[in-house]
Amino acid sequence: MKQTETRPAAEAALLRRRIPWREIRLASGLVLAAFLLTHFSNHALGLVSIEAMEAGRAWFNSLWRNPVGTILLYGSLLLHFLLALQALYRRRTLRMPVREAAQLALGLSLPFLLIGHVMGTRVEWAVTGQDSGYPEVVRNLWLLNPDFGIRQAVVLVIAWLHGCLGIYFWLRPKPWFPAWALLLYTGAILIPIFALLGFAEAGREIAETPERFPIPEAPASDLLPLIGPALYAFFGGLLVLTIAGRIIRSANLWSRRVRIRYPNDQVVTVPAGFSVLEASRTAGIPHISVCGGRGRCSTCRVRVLEGLQDQPPPAAQERGTLARIKAGPNVRLACQFRPVGEIAVVPILSTGRNGVTALVHAGRAQGQEREVAVLFCDLRGFTGLTEKRLPFDTVFILNRYFEAVGEAVEDAGGHIDKFIGDGVLALFGLSTPPQEAARQALDAALRIKAGLARLNEDYASEFEHPLRIAMSLHAGPAIVGQMGYGQATSLTAVGDTINAASRLEGLAKELDVELVISEDLATRAGLDLSDRNRQIVSIRGRAAPLGSWIIPEAESLGRS
Repeated sequence: MKQTETRPAAEAALLRRRIPWREIRLASGLVLAAFLLTHFSNHALGLVSIEAMEAGRAWFNSLWRNPVGTILLYGSLLLHFLLALQALYRRRTLRMPVREAAQLALGLSLPFLLIGHVMGTRVEWAVTGQDSGYPEVVRNLWLLNPDFGIRQAVVLVIAWLHGCLGIYFWLRPKPWFPAWALLLYTGAILIPIFALLGFAEAGREIAETPERFPIPEAPASDLLPLIGPALYAFFGGLLVLTIAGRIIRSANLWSRRVRIRYPNDQVVTVPAGFSVLEASRTAGIPHISVCGGRGRCSTCRVRVLEGLQDQPPPAAQERGTLARIKAGPNVRLACQFRPVGEIAVVPILSTGRNGVTALVHAGRAQGQEREVAVLFCDLRGFTGLTEKRLPFDTVFILNRYFEAVGEAVEDAGGHIDKFIGDGVLALFGLSTPPQEAARQALDAALRIKAGLARLNEDYASEFEHPLRIAMSLHAGPAIVGQMGYGQATSLTAVGDTINAASRLEGLAKELDVELVISEDLATRAGLDLSDRNRQIVSIRGRAAPLGSWIIPEAESLGRS
C-alpha cells in the first residue's frame, strides 16, 4: 500500500527532472559571466585612458542595451536567481561541502548586492534618460562616495567569484580540464585585477584634471527612489517564500520516512524525497561526490543490495552517466537516486575499507588526467650479484640503493610511485606545471647517478663490479589517483605514458646505456640534444613511434 501511495510522487519527481534545469542554469550563468567579462574588460581600458573607456562603453552598450541584450541579460539574472532558489528548496539537507555552500550562498546574495549598482547605471538611464558615462560614475564612486565605490567593487568581485565557481564545477570532470586549468586560473585572477586597476587609474586621472570632465546636471525623478526598495522587497520576498516552503515541506516529508541501510549495520532514516547522498551527509557517513551532487560524475555511485524493486527509474542525467561507465542494473548515482521505500546500499568508492575513508577526507580518491613526467630506473646485473650474497647482505644493499633513489627523487620534487624488485617508478608534476615537472625528472636522474656513484665508492670493497643503472625519462598525460585495495592503496598513475617510459627503460638496458630521454620530455625541459644519438622506438600498443635520445652517461648532461 505504501509503495502505491508513493508512486505518483515518484512519477511527478521524474517528470520534473526531465526538464534540463542544469543546462538552463548553466546557460543563464554563462550569459551573466559573459556580461561580467565584457564589463571588466571595459573597466580595464582605464589603464589606457578615460576616452578609451568611453569608446569601449559604446560597444558595451550596443551589446547589452539593445532589446535582445536587455532581455537576455536581465532574464538570465532573474532565471539564475530563481534556479538558485529551486536548488535551495530541493535540497533536503543543508549539509554540503564548503565550495558548494559558497556557490549557493553567493548565488542567492547576488541580486541584493547588485541592486545598488544596477540602480545607479541601468535603471537611472531607463527612467530619466540620463546616460551616465565613465567620468560621472568614476567621479561619484572614486571621489564623492568612495565607501560606496569600495562596496560596488567588492560586489563585482563576488559576482565574478560565483561565476568562476560555477564554471569550475562544470569543467572539472572534463578530461581536458587539467591541461588548461593553469591558463583558466590565471585569467580568472587577472581579469578582475586589471578591471580594478583600470578603474583606479581613471579615478586618479579625474582627480588630477577635473576640468576636463564637467559634471552634467542630473534630471530629477519621483519614481527612481521607489524602485530600489521595491526590488529589495521582490527578491527578499522570493527568498522568504522559499525558506517557508522548505519548512512546510520538511514537516510534511517527515511524516513519510525511508530507511537506508549501509554496511557495518548503519541505518539512516530520512524523509521521503532525500537522495542517498543527502542521507549520507545527514548521517555523517563519508561519501565521495566529485561533481558536487550534479550527476556529472560517477564517484558517488552505490550498489543497491535490496529494495530496488518499485524504486523510481533513473532520469536522463543519471541514465546517461551510468551508461557511460557501463554500470550494472543494480548501480545508481547516490546524488540522483531518491528512494521511495527501504533499501540497502554499498557506496562503491567509500565502503569503509582500510584507507578509503581517509581518501574521502583527503579528496584524492577520484582519478584525474594530468600531464606528468615519469622516471624509470633499474639496477643492471643485480640478479647475478645477489646469487653470491647472503639474503641479509642483499637486503642491505637494496635498501641503500632505494634510499639513494628516494632521496634523489624527493629532493628534485618528485613522488616515488612504487618499487618493483630493484626497479623504481617515480612521478613528477602532481602539483607542478609540465615544464617544471620535466626539469625535475631530469634533475632526479642526475641525482640518482651521483648517489649511485657515492654508493659504489662507499662499498667498493664489497662489490666485485660497480653497480650500474638504466634509466628512462618520458612525459605526457596519465590517469593519476588512489588505486589498490586496503593497506595496499596508494597514489599511482596508469596509461600510455607509463607504458612508454617502461619501454624506454628496457631500451636503455638493450643498448647498455645509462639514460634514454623521450623527445616529449626533452622538449618540455628545454633540452637541446641535437648532437646526441636519436632513435625511433616502436611501442607495443601505441600507434605512433616515439622519438628518443640515447645518453650513454647521464652525468654528461650536467646539471640543468
